[in-house]
Parts: sequence; structure tokens; C-alpha cells
Amino acid sequence: MMDERELRALSRDIVRELGMLAGRCGEVELSPVEAHLLIELEAGPASNQQLAGRLRVDKSNSSRPLQRLAERGLIAWLADPADGRSKQAELTDQGRDWLRRLHAAMDADMARVLAQLDLPERAALEDGLRVYRRALLHADRQRGYAIRPLAAADNGALAALIRRVSAEYGLGEGCSFLDPQLDALHPVYDRPGSRYFGVIAPDGRLLGGGGIAPLAGGSTGVCELQKMYFDAALRGRGLGRRLLRLLLDEARAQGYRQCYLETTAALGEATALYASEGFVQLDAHWGDTGHGACEIAMVRDL
Repeated sequence: MMDERELRALSRDIVRELGMLAGRCGEVELSPVEAHLLIELEAGPASNQQLAGRLRVDKSNSSRPLQRLAERGLIAWLADPADGRSKQAELTDQGRDWLRRLHAAMDADMARVLAQLDLPERAALEDGLRVYRRALLHADRQRGYAIRPLAAADNGALAALIRRVSAEYGLGEGCSFLDPQLDALHPVYDRPGSRYFGVIAPDGRLLGGGGIAPLAGGSTGVCELQKMYFDAALRGRGLGRRLLRLLLDEARAQGYRQCYLETTAALGEATALYASEGFVQLDAHWGDTGHGACEIAMVRDL
């Protein structure tokens, strides 16, 4: 299984093979940064700040390449229509011609690479690269956030979170936010077969969480995914998927064979996440959870 050092080594090899450390892009007299800037401007004018954000570099690292492109007549500066004090870079006719040359050269390089792969390998490469890109984006968006076991001091913050999110989605009676133990969840999960993790923001606030526990009234070897709630500030960062996978790993480690959950159509994002992670919908509910308003029951083999 790949670890951090192996991923770094593989990434370095790919960067080198793609020529990202070279002074020019193949036969086209553009540095890699200059090439990326021309490609970004293909979609339309943009400011230095916008371009630096897209390239994930500091503005100072994009301003000099932009100056070189302007000196060679490949871009022109024009006033920003939304802010007269700012300028936007725009491709010139010469710049568009250079961009066509760049695309032709790079497409030819990639065609030689794809020629080494059969169709199943091409599909596997596409899937792997998409997963890698998603992981990179989510890792950046999660910077400063942490997932840790629930502490006794988190009781109040967790209860407030669950009530707040429940109200946001209009959840009513028969849902977990009315459970009698809601204000003291730490001891509920601080026992064998149970575990709860909280998602902590950079400022120390608990903004999400989820847990597992034995399914009440269910078969041995079946746990229930419980009280997985996320504040709006966490959504879109990939933390829900990361937490869910952590909980499934924890369930396996504790010897569970299946993970069961109950949810409602009002929580559409969560239901889609569960389905994407292998949960399938059941025709009938299992156990005795007491959450009659949760009309959707799902399960996943571990």
C-alpha cells in the first residue's frame, strides 16, 4: 500500500517526465509557468491575482512571467471593466497563435504516452488521476481542520451542532436530535463497540462529527452509523467522506461485519455520500433505533 514517501517519489517522477522543471515546453519557447498562463487566458481575460490563484502560486511568481509574455506581444493589458484601478491580461492574436502551437506540441506528447496503454489501462489512468486531483483539492481545503475522538468537553458543542443542523433541514420528531442523551453523548460512545469522532475547525470549534455503536435490537456483528452532522462551513471540503471512511475502518477494527444507517430524503447530500461509499437501500428497517421519521434505511458490508 502506498505511503507518503512513495506518493512523493511518484509525483516527482511524473513532474520530471512532464518537463515541468525544464526551461521550456518541448519545442515551444515558453517556460512551464508561461504556458500555464496562456492556457488559463484561453478562457478570457484575467487579473494577475486571479491567474496566481488558479496556478496556486504567489502573485510575485506570476507577475514576472506575465511581464515577459507582454514584452513578447503574446498578451496585452486592458482595464478591468469591474474595477478601473486594476488591469487584466488578454491574449493577443500572436498569443493565440502561440497557444495553438503549444496545444499541438503537448497533444502530440500525450498521444505518444496514450499509445503505450490499452483501453482498460487508459480508463484506470483516468480514474486514478481524477482520484488524485480530488485528494489534492480536498487536502488543501482541509488545511487546519482535524478529526479526533469526542471528548467530554465537547458535549455542549455537539448537542448545539446537531440541533442547529436539524433545524436547518427542517427535521422533526422521530429524528436523533430529540434523543434524551443528546446533551451528554461522550459517555454514550465511550464504551466497547462504540466510537465518535468530532471535526474540529482551525479555531478549535467542533463543527461536525459522526459515530458508530451496536445496532439496538439488531444482529450481532452489525453496527449503526449515528449522528453524522456537519455545519455548513465544513461542506464541500471532503471531510464528510474522510470521516465516513474513518468510521468504517473503526467498525472493521472492532469486528463488525455490516454497517447500518437510517436517514431521510431531506438530507440529500448525506444520502448521496452514503450511496457513493457502497451503502445500499433496504426495503425494511433493521433493529429498534426509535427514529421513525427516518424513512431511508441503508446498509454496507464491511
